[in-house]
Amino acid sequence: MFNAANIITGFNLLFGVGSIIMTFSGRIELAVLAIFVGAICDFADGFVARLTKKQSELGKQLDSLADLVTFGVAPGVIVFVLLIISGAWDIISVNGGSFNDLWFEGTFGHNVNYWTSVYFNDLVGNMNVTYPPHFTGWYLFLPFIGLLIPFFSLFRLAKFNLDERQSTGFIGLPTPANSLFFASFALVLWDGFGEGDWKTVLSMTLIKDQVLMSLVVIFSILTVSELPLFSLKFSSFKWKENIIRYLFLLMSAILILTLWVWSLPVIVILYIIMSVVNNQFRKSTR
Repeated sequence: MFNAANIITGFNLLFGVGSIIMTFSGRIELAVLAIFVGAICDFADGFVARLTKKQSELGKQLDSLADLVTFGVAPGVIVFVLLIISGAWDIISVNGGSFNDLWFEGTFGHNVNYWTSVYFNDLVGNMNVTYPPHFTGWYLFLPFIGLLIPFFSLFRLAKFNLDERQSTGFIGLPTPANSLFFASFALVLWDGFGEGDWKTVLSMTLIKDQVLMSLVVIFSILTVSELPLFSLKFSSFKWKENIIRYLFLLMSAILILTLWVWSLPVIVILYIIMSVVNNQFRKSTR
């Protein structure tokens, strides 16, 4: 039970839990870092299991349980908090406020923690005549849209365990890719904090409730869809057999070097587009 591969899977789970803790503490940029480390553990446990010949049904189930937390619950909680920020910005804008009313003096983490605290105070009805409620009506329910991510991830992971077609590729968007896409929104918000330039405007546009809600619904459906997607597992390193993988890795590296954290959502979209193109190419060659 407690072999090296399963212990690494356990660390994947712990980093997922750590991400949730960091999110509710306001440090959503560190929450994303925890998801990244969890993803490394997710890759390493399978590699170690194959290397030590300790692959088992128990390890498979443990892997799914850990993935549900790290790539389902954790990004869902991040989006939950991003929608709180989005709701706060909507309310401030309607009342004629500016970015200075949303992002006041202090660190990024302090600002996120402040609005999260205000939201939960309003959610549970802790009314105070000195501090009237900020979030009311629709804005109290808006953040819960983010919980569609863990909901659909649950079904995605169960389907993956039972679907024998996914030994060399994926059917539906993998939960790590879905997690990376939404976690990256927290990073671009962090990168745009306090800049007052295009980064601030674009990052706030990306977490706008209409935009983010639409993306949550679309990508959640993609996780349980029948869309074939290539995997990054190499059975050999021959160019002809892995051309789509090499091209994707090369383009991803270029995007990261040029766009930094802003490249992450683009890379996930690129992955989906290249998979669709690859599917069409394979059909035509047949």
